Amino acid sequence: MIKPEAVQSGYSGKIIDMIIAAGFNIKALKKTKLTKEQAGAFYAVHKERPFYGELVDYMSSGPIIAAVLEKENAVSDFRNLIGATDPSEAAEGTIRKKYAESKAKNAVHGSDSDQNAQVETEFHFTTNDIV
Repeated sequence: MIKPEAVQSGYSGKIIDMIIAAGFNIKALKKTKLTKEQAGAFYAVHKERPFYGELVDYMSSGPIIAAVLEKENAVSDFRNLIGATDPSEAAEGTIRKKYAESKAKNAVHGSDSDQNAQVETEFHFTTNDIV
């Protein structure tokens, strides 16, 4: 998912280019705006954490780009491509190093497991959306 500040800053195309250049096949892609309720549901795993409210407000503050990506070892390869959550700690050449504003506004979200990737795919897309 490309997060609101990266979409608003005009980085979506550059981020998508990096994803394609890294060998990912885009199976589904859409621009949408999450409601607070949707953002809250998506990040429900963090509900008890102190940053949850700010995260929900932020993720519902503007459009996002949701995507389903395919590649051998997609989850680990994508996490390597996006870099550390804190852009100051992210490796050179990663998406977050290039486009993130801060640890909180870190440009992209990537699933942390194949299981969560499936859950997150089903959150944003129907089976008919994925080609």
